Amino acid sequence: MVLPREEAEHLTRVLRLTSGDTVAVFDGRGNEFLARVAATERRNVRVQILSRIDPPAEPAVSLTLVQAVLKGEKMDEVVRDAVMLGVAAIHPIVTARTEVTVAALTRGARLDRWRRIALASVKQSRRATLPEVRSPLRFEDFLEEPATSFRLMLVEPGSSAAVESIGSLRGEPTPPDAAVLVGPEGGWTEEELTAAREHRVRLVTLGHRTLRADAVPVAAISVLQFLWNDL
Repeated sequence: MVLPREEAEHLTRVLRLTSGDTVAVFDGRGNEFLARVAATERRNVRVQILSRIDPPAEPAVSLTLVQAVLKGEKMDEVVRDAVMLGVAAIHPIVTARTEVTVAALTRGARLDRWRRIALASVKQSRRATLPEVRSPLRFEDFLEEPATSFRLMLVEPGSSAAVESIGSLRGEPTPPDAAVLVGPEGGWTEEELTAAREHRVRLVTLGHRTLRADAVPVAAISVLQFLWNDL
């Protein structure tokens, strides 16, 4: 097989591999193989597949992170860490307190950047499945999308909304798929909390301490995987 150009350049210029060296290659759909570099001609790198490799198992619960777009590079870090932890997909959303619009995200290159970061994180964490980074939606539009079997919204401590602890999920049946919604730096509005509840989204909190918006996804994904025996 011929490697994509970016991967070919990484192999020759960064890793400085050449003909005869062995590498692991994957297709992003859960298949991984041991391969030998057959030829390196400029940007044209061919590898010969030698055998199949059993990649690390993917989480049993297909978890989608629905993340309100954060400022600056914080969103990059969220994508990187969520992919490393094993999410099946990342869905950026724009909420009332998000400081960017869907149109601006669509015009810019941030979506392509997040997809490149997801690929790099997959390689770093030795996953063979590439999570989908979906096109951004407004929060209201996301709620109208076909739902996973289980949806959670993380709410900050002190909210006037009636919420339950994430620990209350202990002992409940493990869902086949789920989505966890994380808000922006300013949190959710009361209208958004009401709309989520009307769409059968469960409102939960991670505890009594207020976490940074970019720290919430890592904490939430880790806790959910622990509760679902998915670590």
